[in-house]
Amino acid sequence: MGRAAWIFAVTSAIAAALAIWLYLDNRDLREQLAAKPAVATAPAPASTDKGAAARSADPWNEPTRSAGSAKGTGSGPVPTLPPDKEESRFEKRQRRQAEFAAQFGRLDGETEDEYRARIAPLIATGLALPRMKMDEARKEMEEKAGVTPEQSKKLDAAFEQTYAQALDYTNKAIADGTLSPYERNVSGWLEFAGGLGGILNDANSQIGTILSPSQMKTISTSGFEWGEYLGAKAPWEKLNPPPAPGSPAPAGR
Repeated sequence: MGRAAWIFAVTSAIAAALAIWLYLDNRDLREQLAAKPAVATAPAPASTDKGAAARSADPWNEPTRSAGSAKGTGSGPVPTLPPDKEESRFEKRQRRQAEFAAQFGRLDGETEDEYRARIAPLIATGLALPRMKMDEARKEMEEKAGVTPEQSKKLDAAFEQTYAQALDYTNKAIADGTLSPYERNVSGWLEFAGGLGGILNDANSQIGTILSPSQMKTISTSGFEWGEYLGAKAPWEKLNPPPAPGSPAPAGR
């Protein structure tokens, strides 16, 4: 498989999962912020008023605790929190997988329409910025390569076919469990990525029939990647929901 095919395979998979992982990344950031120690503040200056000092005495401070409270009577000992348990790498991976399945798997009794209403806006929001950047990059690239409005319309028509093929291929991978929110399947992901590369090869062939060789050369040397563009612009929010957890795998998987 060519370099461009691999780029498309990887970027398409990343684009489909981008909004999903934003949820987990944001959760990790919140956990890291919560784990940071509070900023120490300067102690208040000592008061010269002995009466005020007596009135503001903290019963939890060691010097003011009586012998009885030190033994557990009166106000009792100073409460303590249990020590934090540090997660191992594999425990963290298992926790993330469980969170991923809970967020992006089918809920108990959830219909396909309910699933789409819950997940589609999340994916669309996560892809909004990458899509905007890809639109800007394509506009700049087309101006540099001298792509005419007619050629641009033909490209859009060709890309609609590419998107349809990509969604159909991905929906089949979701249906047969190759892509599943309930389990890690690295070999399945690689198999899926390879198939997306084949779809890009077809798209590249169509692009070559629309643009001239000189335009293709200008685009290839500009740093613009069609695979990156297609991966972001494909309507991943229209993907079919995964099967309900525990559903039997289709025959022949």
